[in-house]
Amino acid sequence: MGRPRQFNEEHVLAAARDQFWSAGYAGTSLDDLTAATGLGRGSLYAAFGDKHALFVLALDEYCTMMTDMVVTELRDSEGRAYDRLVRHIKSSTQTNVADTRRNGCLMAKSASELGVRDKPVSRRIKRMIDAYQAALVETIAAAQREGDIDKATDPKGLAALLLTVLRGMVALRTVGSPPSTIAAAGEQAIVLLPRTSSHH
Repeated sequence: MGRPRQFNEEHVLAAARDQFWSAGYAGTSLDDLTAATGLGRGSLYAAFGDKHALFVLALDEYCTMMTDMVVTELRDSEGRAYDRLVRHIKSSTQTNVADTRRNGCLMAKSASELGVRDKPVSRRIKRMIDAYQAALVETIAAAQREGDIDKATDPKGLAALLLTVLRGMVALRTVGSPPSTIAAAGEQAIVLLPRTSSHH
């Protein structure tokens, strides 16, 4: 029987995630990972496999956390769906405006660094984006049922547009766009929501 693991896997993954997040995949060495996690190379390899396997696990955990956050925010049963949608756009905008270190998003960074060449990475990112879009579609459809968003609007098309704006904010902020640009984009996204005639 092997010795029981003397570390908390969640803490190690969080430390590895933060290391990859700030330095990128290529910019993170095994020494960086042992320093960040407090584990020796042997323990890291035994527990997680190689650097790539650890990265995929860390990204997985990050995507799950992000998905849960988004879905909880959009599905929160309190109040009207339209208000939840507006709240979500505002909080996403605020998060990006507040990202003064321009860390951006681990998912976006991973997509641009490893992208389509790396199947396990692109699969995880696609799963997160699909879940995000599905939650937006669901919220828009609920707002239509409640009479706040125009029934003639295609929920999938509107969800795709919002997703593009919200994910685009991350990209713009990472390359140094000023907070005012990000804030303006968020405000415009809300203004552009197709309201029913009773709300105009």
